[in-house]
Amino acid sequence: MEGVWRDMEECHRLGLARSIGVSNFSAVKMNRLLAVAAVPPAVNQVEVNVGWRQEKVREVCTKNGVVVTAFSPLGAHGSAWGSNAVMESDVLRDVAARRGKSVAQVALRWLHEQGVCFVARSFNKERLKQNMEIFEWELSEDDKEMIMHIPQRRACQGEFFVSQDGQYKSLEELWDGEI
Repeated sequence: MEGVWRDMEECHRLGLARSIGVSNFSAVKMNRLLAVAAVPPAVNQVEVNVGWRQEKVREVCTKNGVVVTAFSPLGAHGSAWGSNAVMESDVLRDVAARRGKSVAQVALRWLHEQGVCFVARSFNKERLKQNMEIFEWELSEDDKEMIMHIPQRRACQGEFFVSQDGQYKSLEELWDGEI
């Protein structure tokens, strides 16, 4: 990792990249990188949603000025590797019904209130419009407390990064115990 990061820093120094960042870095990997980085990463793109809050890595990133960008902010509902846990959450359905919002709006509002950047992809114009309608209201303390009780499970397990011949031999090793 350190050698690759030094090369990325050189690209930054040469003006070939305005910013450099990482993806799928655990808190352990972020701390390891930050200890050797002359140019800290601008961003760490990781799976973050109400069903996988990633509190440890978000804390490390926030403390060190690294922006957290969420992929799968709605749990990658309908994808081959994703989960329906966010969009079918009874907790989110309850909050959404009480607020007159959609489940997606509640999930995205939670991310926004956590200071997490995200891109919520949709090809449906109405859902795209709804995704933008998360800024004129806030979750209540009760809403946030309910959301904190949503069971946590990583949707993107990362099996495709694990190989007996590769750098990571197990999911535990890949995610540094943060699974």
